[in-house]
Amino acid sequence: MFRKRTVLVIVSLLLVLAMLSACAQPTPEVRIVKETVVVEKEVVVEKPGVEMVTIKGRCRAKPPMEDWRCNNILFAVSEVNADLEAKGDNRRVQVETVQDNLGWGDLVTEYTLAFDAGEAPDIWLTGHEFIGAQAEAGRLIPLDDMLGDYPEFANVVDKLWDSVEYKGQIWGIPQDAEARPLYWSKPLLKELGWSDGEIEGLPEAIKKGEFTLYDMLETAKEAVDKGIVEEGMGFWHRPKNGPDFTAFLYDYGGETIDPDTGKLVFEKDVWLKYYQFFYDAAQTYKVTEVLGVGWGDTWHPSVSGGKVLFWVGGTWQWAEWAELYVKDLGGEAWLFENVGFGLTPAAEKGGDPVTLTHPLVYLISSQSEHPDLALALVAKLTTDEANTRHAINSTHLGILKTQADYEPYAESRLLSEALYMLDYTTYLPNNPNWGPYSTITYEALAAVEAGDFTAEEAVAFAVDALQTELGDEVIIK
Repeated sequence: MFRKRTVLVIVSLLLVLAMLSACAQPTPEVRIVKETVVVEKEVVVEKPGVEMVTIKGRCRAKPPMEDWRCNNILFAVSEVNADLEAKGDNRRVQVETVQDNLGWGDLVTEYTLAFDAGEAPDIWLTGHEFIGAQAEAGRLIPLDDMLGDYPEFANVVDKLWDSVEYKGQIWGIPQDAEARPLYWSKPLLKELGWSDGEIEGLPEAIKKGEFTLYDMLETAKEAVDKGIVEEGMGFWHRPKNGPDFTAFLYDYGGETIDPDTGKLVFEKDVWLKYYQFFYDAAQTYKVTEVLGVGWGDTWHPSVSGGKVLFWVGGTWQWAEWAELYVKDLGGEAWLFENVGFGLTPAAEKGGDPVTLTHPLVYLISSQSEHPDLALALVAKLTTDEANTRHAINSTHLGILKTQADYEPYAESRLLSEALYMLDYTTYLPNNPNWGPYSTITYEALAAVEAGDFTAEEAVAFAVDALQTELGDEVIIK
């Protein structure tokens, strides 16, 4: 038996793709160009008495940093088939994958339409927060009864299983993890008069609750007042709605989901503190003016180029900055020399800092005719070797207990230095109503930063809109 790869390409912009040779047990090597959908097939040539099973995978990935999300599935084919042969199972798998950087909403719509047409992929790689809605709609299968068949899953970091749990069941397998550190410009802090020791000690000061959110705003305001950074560029968060904002709610002690009912929760007193912080950042201290700017033309060049003092970003963005924005300056070596990072500071002195992890997860469609084979492929991706390929290429944190000691992973300075952040991590709630909840609370935040709402008005707006949109599906406290 031998296998070969066929590649079908749907071009939306320019495309460059290295075609793969068809030979015995080839080594897959794939590059996916931005804005291009690449359909990959790992085809196993049939033998008499062998039942060929095609497993389809669909992955959301930003090329070229995140290509291993689906490419690893192709690598797993020979291992799964070897296991099947050893067990006397006459089935053999061949794999077809589709991978691109489709927007989250479009990705969900695509999956829903495919399911309705009876053409859902067997393996769907997406954000964990979509589990609730898709599980409620019957489009996924729970995996609890199958996990024990694959010893690889016992090595997943225990806390990461919380991200794929919904109503007491496990619905997915974590594919990656990350943290959303607070980053800062070391040269700008030096201009403010910080010593090398103070700059290098900032991550520990944050960890101990000695440097708080408002200490950050005060420092940013000082930088603005002294002309070290422009007004509005002392502290930046993401420029549009997304998971990062929820970490600040958790920082103030808030919760988003009721563990007993699974309903979403809105605590007015906590959200008041949350909105007051963002009001102060934009209106009182005047260090934040970022909503609506473009990622590629403004946000990334500004934060990586030393124009912003503090900013919140993902660990995975480190690879983007090194490769796409500061490569000519020295890439990752330049970043370590000029950029520091730590947890999101505690809201109050002596409090606990936080971060937020948004794991992407492999989910198995309820339309899959061979869910055991789909999960067998995912199990082969859940290894030190396979996951580290993705982790290093995309600067995502590992998901496995043994990964920190795996030499290729340990050699990555960023991944090693940021791994402790998983001890402080939080997650978005797996609730089917998270979409409207997130949109409404973000609209209030945008109005606060624009000066259109006070914090009190933002809370009132959010309560009214949530009750109108979700009714008794949200608990107002």
